[in-house]
Amino acid sequence: MLARLEENDGGDTVRETLEIINQMQSDGVIGKYAIGGAVGAAFYVEPSTTFDLDIFVLMPASTGALITLSPIYDYLSKRGCSPEAEHIVIAGWPVQFLSASNTLEEEAIEEAVSTEVDGVPTQIMPPEHLIAIALRTGRPKDHLRILQFVDQKMFDMDKLTSLLQKHGLFAKWKAFQERYGSN
Repeated sequence: MLARLEENDGGDTVRETLEIINQMQSDGVIGKYAIGGAVGAAFYVEPSTTFDLDIFVLMPASTGALITLSPIYDYLSKRGCSPEAEHIVIAGWPVQFLSASNTLEEEAIEEAVSTEVDGVPTQIMPPEHLIAIALRTGRPKDHLRILQFVDQKMFDMDKLTSLLQKHGLFAKWKAFQERYGSN
């Protein structure tokens, strides 16, 4: 899928954005990260319309109880990136940084699939985690994304079942199946 993104913009935006994110990680601004949301899903299924890149991050340990994304915004602002609503625009691409807020998201980052886009290494959430996060979020567009995974059979049902049970989402999955008639 990310190859499709490269085709759409000539690769420059994607490549430069990922290079900057990787540099942030090397510089210790963020810990591990993984691409999620529609762009992450598009690695496995047909892409859907989206205008931003969702980057789920593990933030370096801090001494306070409150996790802040200020170091990300400070780092990127010094490099000419500009905040825009809940995003920061990197190389022309709106990026939303999301600190992993629960064990499901932390696990999705830890188990991310390593790949390369135009020679730049990056990590994508596994399909089962993308489905579980979309199910937990529960917006109509998330349900459509799940249906894409189901229709295209781009996940391991045993892994998904285990993941949903582990994170208390199995009842929600059953309700989703009843609503949409998916198996």
